[in-house]
Amino acid sequence: MPDSVSPVTFPPAFLWGAATSAYQIEGAVREDGRTPSIWDTFSHTPGRTAGGETGDVAVDHYHRYRDDVALMAELGLGAYRFSVSWSRVQPTGRGPAVQRGLDFYRRLVDELLARGIKPALTLYHWDLPQELEDAGGWPVRDTAFRFAEYAQLVGEALGDRVEHWITLNEPWCSAFLGYGSGVHAPGRTDPAASLRAAHHLNLGHGLAVSALRTAMPSRNQIAVSLNSSVVRPLTQDPADLAAARRIDDLANGVFHGPMLHGAYPSSLFDSTRSVTDWSYVLDGDVRTINAPLDALGLNYYTPTLVSAASGEVKGPRADGHGSSDHSPWPAGDDIVFHQTPGERTEMGWTIDPTGLYDLIMRYTREAPGLPLYVTENGAAYDDKPDPEGRVHDPERIAYLHGHLSEVRHAIADGADVRGYFLWSLMDNFEWAYGYGKRFGAVYVDYATLERTPKSSARWYAEAARTGVLPPADSAA
Repeated sequence: MPDSVSPVTFPPAFLWGAATSAYQIEGAVREDGRTPSIWDTFSHTPGRTAGGETGDVAVDHYHRYRDDVALMAELGLGAYRFSVSWSRVQPTGRGPAVQRGLDFYRRLVDELLARGIKPALTLYHWDLPQELEDAGGWPVRDTAFRFAEYAQLVGEALGDRVEHWITLNEPWCSAFLGYGSGVHAPGRTDPAASLRAAHHLNLGHGLAVSALRTAMPSRNQIAVSLNSSVVRPLTQDPADLAAARRIDDLANGVFHGPMLHGAYPSSLFDSTRSVTDWSYVLDGDVRTINAPLDALGLNYYTPTLVSAASGEVKGPRADGHGSSDHSPWPAGDDIVFHQTPGERTEMGWTIDPTGLYDLIMRYTREAPGLPLYVTENGAAYDDKPDPEGRVHDPERIAYLHGHLSEVRHAIADGADVRGYFLWSLMDNFEWAYGYGKRFGAVYVDYATLERTPKSSARWYAEAARTGVLPPADSAA
């Protein structure tokens, strides 16, 4: 790892970016043909989000995108990762595209390119069209085929200008928070459905990769973004080691097994037999899921610490994924989740940059030769303007310095990491937490929607400009 005295310097071609998602920033939920997604329905259901807050307006990026792109250019970003709203492009999840919806993304991409910023497009960041959920959602096989058709529509429309593509963002959250614990849309609490959803998300990914290959120039790069967990046992006791292996299967192997290795872990099947028989995995599915990728995106925030349950303690504790009486971990009621010691962000997540290094090095081994990108990493803090209207966030600067230093450490140890996308460009709708958690490098006044770069944004801009991390105590 780079020492505290030597400057932390990145390769010249390293891509410095920031990330957002459609429902969290766009607003304009009823404009130009867009219909409700599962997050519109979920956020309008009483008791589902903090204060009943919704993404109806969010930060109004749909109308302010030119100003937002100008701000990205001012900050010297080399890339911007955004997601497309499926129901803005294909309101029912079926049939031809609505050109008015696609036109927004055409304008956004053109604006980015005009400013010298590489667009990185995510097809799915959790906002399934409500009509597809009404037909069964991700637990139903047909949804995977609808996703592939949608991918082809977007690929045909934007593939001539967008070179970086991501099929799914964090399918673990879509499957296990959406259909297991119910803390994310659509809010269902069915362990068997969550495992069916995971498989059909995998299948949709594989089908979408193939669809994009036919719709776009071969130069384009196709990836997936996984929020793979860094799972650590509480002790080296065999029971704790076994608990960590089971959670690793449910957090990681369920996705990277078929995507990268062409097989689900047999231990996953063994540990979940009480929940499902996996009969929905049909002949040829895993071959489809195992479609070759050009890169892999890794999202990281905090490690996961587990042990086997003992005594009267049963079920998840402090798993970091919201408050619910239902577990997101099928057949995991005999496993306990522990808060890792150390400093925490506003989300209650322990700050541990070494986890990012461990994650990168794991996938360097899991997928040798596959380029890696950190497609999300960041922290929420209780940021407030000072009397002069400036927003100082030294905690976020320290967080970014620590994590980016570990990215550079991994590169020095042989990892092919080609870029980093800060989560998030600006404060936004933080899902079930509403507007109470601020992840942005840019402060948003939710009353006026005025944008103010925080000191971390200036710090990150300096890193992007020079390829060298400014000191952690810098407020550049």
